[in-house]
Amino acid sequence: MADPLGELIGELARLPGIGPKTATRLAHHVLRRPRAAALRLAQTLLAVKDELVHCQHCNAITPQQPCRLCADPQRDRHRICVVEEPFNIAPVERTGEYNGLYHVLLGALSPQRGIGPDQLAIDGLLARLDGIDEVILATNPNVEGEATALFLARLLKPRGVAVSRLAFGMPVGGDLEFTDEVTLGHSLSGRRPL
Repeated sequence: MADPLGELIGELARLPGIGPKTATRLAHHVLRRPRAAALRLAQTLLAVKDELVHCQHCNAITPQQPCRLCADPQRDRHRICVVEEPFNIAPVERTGEYNGLYHVLLGALSPQRGIGPDQLAIDGLLARLDGIDEVILATNPNVEGEATALFLARLLKPRGVAVSRLAFGMPVGGDLEFTDEVTLGHSLSGRRPL
């Protein structure tokens, strides 16, 4: 006979950043909540899987094609900010320092994890370069992000596009997701060519 609580703990523990203890606490929290709250959680999880897709242009997560940023005629269509993951767009947007387009790589180079250039959305970026004056590389300031930025810079420069990197106001080993708006804003405004 299946153990639903054990299965829930197991599934929660598969989420990034959730260990067995946190998974157990979350599972017991769900168990204590009313059935309606658990149903809302289940429906929300299904809605995320059923209603959201990656934008056909930039790979952001969106309920519509294209996403609201790609569809916005007020965006600067001559610049693309390259980020690793869809959730990296929000912190850049919160700075108010950037009004261009985005491109999400859906990861970063990591030979140790078997992630090479073919596993990233690099071809989509290259296909978008017509009319682009600058590509801002906003990959995370860690080993994988730096390797990805250098790889992309070597690929983009011969194509005649200016390539810049976020300035180093962000902590090494940190993630864009957890960087405050002021630090990220200074990093954007003080970016440097590669």
